[in-house]
Amino acid sequence: MTQNSNPSFDRGLQRVLNRLTNTIERDNLIIETTSTLRDRLAVDRVVLYYFYSQWHGQVTFESLSSDKWSILGSTGPDECFNNEYAALYLQGRVRAISDIDSEPIADCHRDFLRRLQVRANLAVPILNNKGLWGLLIAHHCQVARLWTPSDIAMMELEAEKLADAPSICNS
Repeated sequence: MTQNSNPSFDRGLQRVLNRLTNTIERDNLIIETTSTLRDRLAVDRVVLYYFYSQWHGQVTFESLSSDKWSILGSTGPDECFNNEYAALYLQGRVRAISDIDSEPIADCHRDFLRRLQVRANLAVPILNNKGLWGLLIAHHCQVARLWTPSDIAMMELEAEKLADAPSICNS
């Protein structure tokens, strides 16, 4: 019996395998990053908010101190996250909110954070060659929290590592 080789089939199969490998590498990196940050920051939740189209996205990964904090699949407050906010994150904006009850933020943003049971929020952009790929966000849910410069630097460093990872750059 002779095996026929179909070059077009082989190339297609190789593309599928490459894409699968890339996806697994990306997912493992994000899981490791969010878990490490949650442990080091000692927060209730660290999430990756991925933009699947212009300024529309959802929480695609999360690391939790307890399952009760899960917001996996949540979408953002589209009425609040507009071109103005996106432009700030595209410029590298880091947003540290120590207490949503006392921070001067838009009502729609405060209401959104309350629905997610957030009391303190730290959001860092993940910027790759295509622009704003996502946000790396730490949530403290039970009490207010003053974010230190080292907390912010740690989040920024991990966001940069994600942005530079080949499995994210190429996605």
